[in-house]
Amino acid sequence: MAGLLDLLNSDLGKTLVNSASSQLGQNKVQTTTALSTALPLILGAMKNNASTPQGADGLLKALSGKHDGSILDNLGGMLGNSDVLSDGAGILGHVFGGKEQNVAQAVSKKSGMDVGATMNLLKMAAPVIMGYIGKQTKQQNVSDSNGIGDLLGGLLGGDAQKEQSLVTKLLDADGDGSIIDDLIGMAAGGKKKGGLGGLLGGLFGK
Repeated sequence: MAGLLDLLNSDLGKTLVNSASSQLGQNKVQTTTALSTALPLILGAMKNNASTPQGADGLLKALSGKHDGSILDNLGGMLGNSDVLSDGAGILGHVFGGKEQNVAQAVSKKSGMDVGATMNLLKMAAPVIMGYIGKQTKQQNVSDSNGIGDLLGGLLGGDAQKEQSLVTKLLDADGDGSIIDDLIGMAAGGKKKGGLGGLLGGLFGK
C-alpha cells in the first residue's frame, strides 16, 4: 500500500506543494518542509480519533461521503477554494481537539513559515489527506473500525505507537517545536526506515 511519503513524492504531492506555495506566497522548500512535517501529524491525530469505535464510525461516514477522494482529481483548482479551507478548518478542529494552534506553531518553527501561512497550509492539507484516505478506503473495501485503524497504521508505517505518543505530546505542548525536533531526531541520518522517522528522513535527508 502506498504510504504518506509516496503521496508527497508523487505528481499529486508536487501539485500540492506548487499550488499551496503559490496560494500562500511561500517558497517551495519551506512549503515542502512544512507539509512533510504536518501531514504525518494530521494523519497521526486522525488515527488517535479512530482508535475508538465512535471515532472510527464517524471517520468512515465522512470518507464515504464528501471525502471520497474526488478532491484529488482537481487538486490544483481546489486548494484555494474557500469551501475547502473551511472544510479543512473543521477537520483540524475535530482531530486536534482545538489544539491546532500548537501544531501550527511547531510546524512554523520547523519550516520557517509564519504561523498564519502555516495554519492556512494545514487547512489545505487536511481535506487532501481525507481524500487520500477516502480513495484508499474504497480501493481496499474498508468498512469497519479495525479496517480503518489498519489502513491508517499502514499509511503511517513503522513504530506507530511511539509516534502516536509524540503526536499526543505535541497537542499538550506549548508549540515551541521541541516535539517536532524529536520526530526529526528519529530520522537522523535517514537510518530509521519505517514510519514517521523514515518518512521525515527521506524528505529531510536529501
